[in-house]
Amino acid sequence: MDTKTDALVSRALEGDRDALEALLAEVQDTVFNLSLRMLGTPADAEDASQDILVRVMTNLASFRRESSFSTWVYRIAVNFLIDYKKSMFAHAPLNFDFYGADIASVQDAPYTGSADAELLAEELKFSCTNVMLQCLSPEDRCIFILGTMFRVDSRIAGEALGISAANYRQKLSRIRKRMSAFLAQYCGLSGTGMCSCKRRAGHAVKQGRIDPEKPAYTALETLDSGLLASCKDEMEAMDDSAAIFASFPAYRSPMSARQFLRELLDSRGMDAIRAF
Repeated sequence: MDTKTDALVSRALEGDRDALEALLAEVQDTVFNLSLRMLGTPADAEDASQDILVRVMTNLASFRRESSFSTWVYRIAVNFLIDYKKSMFAHAPLNFDFYGADIASVQDAPYTGSADAELLAEELKFSCTNVMLQCLSPEDRCIFILGTMFRVDSRIAGEALGISAANYRQKLSRIRKRMSAFLAQYCGLSGTGMCSCKRRAGHAVKQGRIDPEKPAYTALETLDSGLLASCKDEMEAMDDSAAIFASFPAYRSPMSARQFLRELLDSRGMDAIRAF
């Protein structure tokens, strides 16, 4: 663990509210982005990331510094998200066969309304690929996200998931092959797939999957590309299809989530730590 983070942990445990706020703010965007990829919608990601930050705060006294603080937070977040049952897709699980049939059923339904068609195509791209992740089981989804988006070192990812680094790499390789095969057949971003975001945007609007008046993804504030890069040590070679996911932006936590953090610290912060 780096000296700065170690000092923040020590000060937070001693009752320094500013240190606790800085510590939680340090991981807030990472937790939100992991939650977004795991759960598929910004609304669900915001709710889950708030719950995770509460767990980080209330369990801080149990952090033994045997691993890095970020690895410890990953472990809390991963365990919480794999078992999360309150998201939209937890109640309507998907698989690749179903989603592929849905894509194949409509190929030419461009948007013809008054909203910006290019912006809607971008919205559909981010929405569709996040939905695509929901076709994986929660554990496989987490392995794929950590490996292709967060590019977490296999040792750290394995530790967070409770498996060996070698087992994690084997699983990641198999999952990448499954995802790459699906993308190659159905996703135009791969260069070979049948679907085009522009040609399918009208259908997505009609089905209520994206809202021209209230975009969920393109309305989020993006961060510089260094956010996810700062969360990992090394990266295994990726195929071109997996790189589609890795190229997507990292997002800043919504303002409401940052307000939640301030209110949480004002109402419960130091008392919650002292209780443990």
